[in-house]
Amino acid sequence: MLSESLPALKRRRFSIADPMDATFATEKLAAAKQNYGREICVFETTISQTSNNASEREEPDELEFTTEDYYRILATKKEDKYLKTKKIRDAEAAASRSRITKAVIRVRFPDNHTLEATFHPSETLQNLMDLLVKVVARPDLPSYLYATPPKKQIKDLSQDFYSAGFAPGAIVYFSYDLPKGVDTPPGPFLSEDVMSLKGLELTPVQKPDPDQPASEPVVAAVPSLQKPAGEKKMVKPKWLKM
Repeated sequence: MLSESLPALKRRRFSIADPMDATFATEKLAAAKQNYGREICVFETTISQTSNNASEREEPDELEFTTEDYYRILATKKEDKYLKTKKIRDAEAAASRSRITKAVIRVRFPDNHTLEATFHPSETLQNLMDLLVKVVARPDLPSYLYATPPKKQIKDLSQDFYSAGFAPGAIVYFSYDLPKGVDTPPGPFLSEDVMSLKGLELTPVQKPDPDQPASEPVVAAVPSLQKPAGEKKMVKPKWLKM
């Protein structure tokens, strides 16, 4: 679900350098976490047409599934099928699942805003829908989620994020489920309180380790001037009077 189609979306990042702004952002995000029960943030995406047959890709994720990756995974699955017992495969699958501790889900809205929320992989997709009811501007209207490509509505909300292939992260799309002929309400699609979180993303600043000693300045050694071995000492002649 991480690979998508059509224009490329780039995330607008904000760096908070002012300590007062950083404190405000921290308090605002902490209040949102307490209010909605999980970590959330909001950002806007910009659309740029990279090519006539471009695929959508998220800049911060740095995830790209290539043809080589597909054949490598396919070869691994064939090898596992014939060389490993079901017990070993189940144990490896359980170990792989245990290493994934969170599922970061990004929900994109028609107005190019994205809601990012963090879940546990064992939580179900219904938990995501319950969160959306709290954060959208029109919770009274029916809605659904879908993934691309190809466009496929997510109907089984009883699946957990890991089983659905949404861990450690995925991108899904939000849409109102309105009858034909009924116009979709204009944005914003998120509530005013949630939209106030837009751009509140802290960039941690690395501080020098006080326990690490400062590096000593390097002093370049000046080579001493030595006379060549074959050079003779100049002696004043006895007849030269000065």
